[in-house]
Amino acid sequence: MLEIGFARPELPRSGGLVLMIGEEESSSGIWQQADKATGGAIGRAFKVAEFTGKKGQSATILAPGAGLSRVVAVGVGKAAERTRLATEEAGGTAAAMLGREEEAALAADALAPELAAAAAHGAVLRSYRFDRYRTREKPDEKPRFRKLSVLSAEPAKARAAHEPMRALAEGVFLTRDLVSEPPNVLCPAELAERCTPLDRLGLKVEVFGPKELRKLGFGALLGVAQGSANEPRMVVLQWHGATGGRRKKKPVAFIGKGVTFDTGGISIKPAAGMEDMKWDMAGAGTVIGLMSALAARKARTDAVGLVGLVENMPSGRAQRPGDVVKTASGQTVEVINTDAEGRLVLADVLWYCQDRFEPQCMIDLATLTGAIIVGLGHEHAGLFSNDDALAERLRKAGQESGELVWRMPLAEAYDKQLRSEIADMKNVTGRPGSSITAAQFLQRFVNGKPWVHLDIAGTAWATKDAALVPKGASAFGVRLLDRLVADNFEE
Repeated sequence: MLEIGFARPELPRSGGLVLMIGEEESSSGIWQQADKATGGAIGRAFKVAEFTGKKGQSATILAPGAGLSRVVAVGVGKAAERTRLATEEAGGTAAAMLGREEEAALAADALAPELAAAAAHGAVLRSYRFDRYRTREKPDEKPRFRKLSVLSAEPAKARAAHEPMRALAEGVFLTRDLVSEPPNVLCPAELAERCTPLDRLGLKVEVFGPKELRKLGFGALLGVAQGSANEPRMVVLQWHGATGGRRKKKPVAFIGKGVTFDTGGISIKPAAGMEDMKWDMAGAGTVIGLMSALAARKARTDAVGLVGLVENMPSGRAQRPGDVVKTASGQTVEVINTDAEGRLVLADVLWYCQDRFEPQCMIDLATLTGAIIVGLGHEHAGLFSNDDALAERLRKAGQESGELVWRMPLAEAYDKQLRSEIADMKNVTGRPGSSITAAQFLQRFVNGKPWVHLDIAGTAWATKDAALVPKGASAFGVRLLDRLVADNFEE
């Protein structure tokens, strides 16, 4: 992870320099120093580039003099536009522009300490790279950027503001690491094993194996897993940041779909693109990263995270289309399509969560349907909810974090489509409205608890670079839900 330091504003004598420049300021103190030290070269270059500090503007000057190898200017717009998210994105943009620099200073002397910290946070998020399996990279192909010094008028306050952001970034990176792992490495047992060290943060970690899952009556989850040689797991992560576990308090609950590889089972997927199904566990990865972040920043809340972990494979013992399974709730499901497996996993985990923990609300995340990508593309996650207030809180958290959600409908007419001729319900309907009917299926297992389902199939993996997310695993939902907790569920 990018090393971040904080210092008083002083022009660096080497390396790269990032100038965070607002539209209303003619210059920052560091800009004036740098421009003077380079004989006006920086000011002349910005004039030619027509750089005025508008939000979204950027410019780069190579070898301007005064020992500086590169100067990157990023516009942060007018004061009214200088939100935490906008400043994070400016920091991320700067990090991407620093190229082959090993060290750089970020001049945030015109920004409040909290925004200086946000700029550093954005740079950290953008600097992520998953390179665990690269063995033949040449030195000039490897990233060099290792250290960023943030120059702030109040460095102590900026450093203090950055501490919880650092914990959040570690949670984001944990999720990105997990989602990026190849499926031959990250089977259900291995993913569960990677959760156990999180107890060092103060999380209580429980791992349930096949024997315990059978005892709990997880017929739907076990049905999905039965075709694979890799046995299923469920992991429960508890954080008692409000009560310390000393008194009873209803937690906020997060539930993640963790299909570590999804072939579709007997209803097998087409070969083209099937390699992407290694990230069908992104919902679980998000829950794990979120719980890590909450514990690391000592969030003043009680929260529980549950992930159901399976591998969906075709074999002589795999679940068949036409099978009927009995869920932990006692309800029965006719399996029409074995590729609609995520909802079966979540059905048992959702029921167990509300039955054991009696949470004040439940939020599940799943790469559940391709149909949500058809509807919303890769810009928004689909949000389904039985609680208007909770849905609105999530929408607001999405606007603040930049992880956007769009509310989709639930209605009785969709629910009726789940009727089965031989069981309580079937697991799929027709293609029309299939993201909605998938959510209707899940709603049958929440037992009236305030609930949100986030379909993150279109947002879990970034197909191109963005300000805060390099191409690859996005960890969508970690920052969104951390913001939701910070704004609504902390004491």
